[in-house]
Amino acid sequence: MGLIEAMSVVKIYKGRIEEMKIAIPVEDKAMESRVCISFGRTPFFLIYDTETNSSVFLENSAAGSQGGAGIKAAQIIVDSGANAIITPRCGENAAAVLKAANIKLYKTVNDIIADNIKAFNEGTLSLLNEIHAGFHGGHL
Repeated sequence: MGLIEAMSVVKIYKGRIEEMKIAIPVEDKAMESRVCISFGRTPFFLIYDTETNSSVFLENSAAGSQGGAGIKAAQIIVDSGANAIITPRCGENAAAVLKAANIKLYKTVNDIIADNIKAFNEGTLSLLNEIHAGFHGGHL
């Protein structure tokens, strides 16, 4: 990660550093859970605050949607106040919603939550550049 990218991860406000809230799609409401491969149909989102090291799990109400799960899930992330998301993959419609809200998309290093949070804090995560067309009709 270059200096400009690293600076965009941490916002500087009135002389102090404002830490980030990061969102991660997860299989269950536990830090020991695994990262979910499906962004739009993940059962839960972990919202992790890097300043307080606190975590909140949000139920993904879009998971059972007939269509548009990615867009609805992206709106949940926007509404949560997250500044970044760490995910294995993301569809183009969901990515458009997230990018419009200035939420950075990062690619997971593996399916272990703690490893991804550590990599984020160390600035070693790559941006998620491979956005797919989406799995329309609810099929992976």
